[in-house]
Amino acid sequence: MAETFKDLGVSDQLIEACENLGWKNPSKIQAEAIPHALDGKDLIGLAQTGSGKTGAFALPILQAFLESPHPFFACALSPTRELAIQIAEQFKALGSGFGLKCAVLVGGIEMMEQTKMLANRPHIIVGTPGRLLDHLSNTKGFSLRTLKYLVKKLQRVCLRNPVKIEVASKYSTVDTLMQHYCFVSDKYKDCYLVYILIEKCGFSSMVFTRTCYATRIVALFLRNLGFKAIPISGEMAQSKRLGALNQFKAGASNILVCTDVASRGLDIPSVDLVINYDIPANPKDYIHRVGRTARAGRSGVAISLVDQYQLVWFKQIENLIGKELPEMPFQREEVLLLNERVKEATGISRRGMEESGGKKGKRRNDEEDMDKHLGTKDRKFSKKKRK
Repeated sequence: MAETFKDLGVSDQLIEACENLGWKNPSKIQAEAIPHALDGKDLIGLAQTGSGKTGAFALPILQAFLESPHPFFACALSPTRELAIQIAEQFKALGSGFGLKCAVLVGGIEMMEQTKMLANRPHIIVGTPGRLLDHLSNTKGFSLRTLKYLVKKLQRVCLRNPVKIEVASKYSTVDTLMQHYCFVSDKYKDCYLVYILIEKCGFSSMVFTRTCYATRIVALFLRNLGFKAIPISGEMAQSKRLGALNQFKAGASNILVCTDVASRGLDIPSVDLVINYDIPANPKDYIHRVGRTARAGRSGVAISLVDQYQLVWFKQIENLIGKELPEMPFQREEVLLLNERVKEATGISRRGMEESGGKKGKRRNDEEDMDKHLGTKDRKFSKKKRK
């Protein structure tokens, strides 16, 4: 395997950009994919999450762009808004030395704002499929006729004798990830969560729940106990979701309580711990969740809280990854010493949510809650303004 980006045929200009990003040597998927991509071949790449797939396609695209630059040169499609924004950020960082222009086309942002970006004739487009189709149908003069490269998650598509590169099963987890589970009673799940966060004090942690409502209630009761927790879910406005991610990346909040909207593709280098507060019904989602830690050769820890209702789903996860996970050796009596404090904190959180509208008022509450914890201006919600 090639030891340097120069060995792969990457240009000096892009090698310098890699060094500026701290990319000293190519990852396995990059070492195998980049030479074929530089030769202009269609590729299908399979690799573990956190293995450097974005660089594997971005570097060949940018090298080809430097040889023949023109607007609407390449398009990358992403399954989520946050991942699309992150991919665009990597393109911008790699292309900062030669004036690369990117446009991000995702939902949750005004179409007109994106139309202005397209009028500026960007070189790279990154977006979600639905919003890209909206612009192709409704934005006058916008087309992909000059497109040279397309990057997407493969479903069924015809490629020209593609080179298939598989550096590891996409359903495997990296060796640097320590995975454990803890079998808990649903009644005391919150106690175990708090106990783990105390034990891992100072860790940057992501706590995954199954519902948007749960992200809010868990983040609230953790804050009532003094933790720096912040929620993110698909029901939040896009600006608030990005604000929460930026606060977490900056370390202002070290606990991100999230749904699977935050599980796919996001590269947050400092994540030390992933906790599955709820076990996902789809075992593949587990791979994406735990892939938020132990990225790019770093170590990480994943702990799953398994109650009696989710045991079947947990067994499906073990079948998918091909191994049985070890149980975390907690002292139950020690954990339950937290019960009274945790019950009080969760009670305060639930009463507060009920008084402010419960689930029906979730959007209003999210806006107020996020304004408060992101340090933005408090909003006054009158009946007139909410119409």
